[in-house]
Amino acid sequence: MRLFRMFSAVEATAHCDLPCGVYDPAQARIEAESVKAIQEKYQGNEDPVYRTRAVLIKEQRAELVKHHLWVLWTDYFKPPHFEKYPQLHELFNKATKQAGAAGGKGSMDPAEGQKLLDYIAEIDKIFWETKAAA
Repeated sequence: MRLFRMFSAVEATAHCDLPCGVYDPAQARIEAESVKAIQEKYQGNEDPVYRTRAVLIKEQRAELVKHHLWVLWTDYFKPPHFEKYPQLHELFNKATKQAGAAGGKGSMDPAEGQKLLDYIAEIDKIFWETKAAA
């Protein structure tokens, strides 16, 4: 009987996989700021070696943006959030595509990096509204 109590399961529920405070769109924003900054530096430098390195690093940062967005999309946001903010799925879709081949990874134009930052700012606004309501 003692052994049973010692190893019995305890149910815990939360609106996210880890305690509040772990998720934050700032992680995606910081990486997206790097994407845009690299795009700007690329435009101002003609050295082919520098440009090659800039493209490589920018693509790595864009992949991190996608990762951080996907974590928010799949782990933090839950059905009640999507009901209250019906545009959220499309917003995440656009943001991750912007970070991918259609935008951040596929372009060296800082305007594309800014579009990515704009999408993340929209997600950030909704995120903090949901945190305030929790």
